[in-house]
Amino acid sequence: MREIVTAALQLGPIQKSDSRENVVARMIKLLEQAKAADATFVVFPELALTTFFPRWFMEEQSDVDQWFESSMPGPATEPLFACARDMRMAMSFGYAELTPDGQHFNTSILTDTSGAIVGKYRKVHLPGHSEYDCERAFQHLEKRYFLPGDLGFPVWRNLNANMGMLICNDRRWPEAYRVLGLQGVEMVTLGFNTPSVNSQMSNEGPQDRLFHHRLSCQSGAYQNATWVVAVAKAGVEDGHPLIGGSLIVDPNGKIVAETATEDDEMIVHVCDMDACTFGKTTIFDFKRHRRIEHYGRITEQTGAEPPAV
Repeated sequence: MREIVTAALQLGPIQKSDSRENVVARMIKLLEQAKAADATFVVFPELALTTFFPRWFMEEQSDVDQWFESSMPGPATEPLFACARDMRMAMSFGYAELTPDGQHFNTSILTDTSGAIVGKYRKVHLPGHSEYDCERAFQHLEKRYFLPGDLGFPVWRNLNANMGMLICNDRRWPEAYRVLGLQGVEMVTLGFNTPSVNSQMSNEGPQDRLFHHRLSCQSGAYQNATWVVAVAKAGVEDGHPLIGGSLIVDPNGKIVAETATEDDEMIVHVCDMDACTFGKTTIFDFKRHRRIEHYGRITEQTGAEPPAV
């Protein structure tokens, strides 16, 4: 068996006024809990260091840039890396990345047990809109503040396993999982900040949002015979609620652990990477069963094109 004791470390709400240092202190406390539970790999949410700032409309670039990290680790996050390094724990977490040439991405990183960054992923499927929308109950301006990811969907060898990363809305797109699956991925980490209500459809509430969240993660896990570790930033941020529902899904698509609150919370599961083998060598043996000669539309067109009348 190739077992990884994995901790999904959910964060409760981060208010607009909270400092990076305060958030990192909370993350370190969760790291300590994970160490006490014998975890060797921990996963934090998307945009783990700040409030979900795309809900705010900002016109001045300086107001936007305050939410971004120009280095990783930086002064505020070095204590987190030092703690993980001392505990010999690998980790994954998300943040807003400002590159040296001024580009803005919604990013996630993967470290090994020495604290070295071994992988970086930039969110590809950006939801929302780019201009203020008075018809929405609240704004979701990821398309305004981030560029679509430019690194594709890589997979890295870490902790004797094949690991990939997705971020939030990516989980709803089967193509994202499949590209990882075609690289033999055995564990997908996925941070998310998901509003509890749909800004364009008020009757889609928390239970609907949780249903679609679970459905997306479970189907991605099952159809690619991989573990999925999906971790929320949850609770009410400056009056705006986010769902919890952090979970660990096994390669058969079954939820084996799930959080019960919308606060800082840990769930732990012993994830056996060899549990991926059966699915990858039977029903989802891609080499034997895929028929790529019929899949051209997936990369040749974006919008739907119904048949002619």
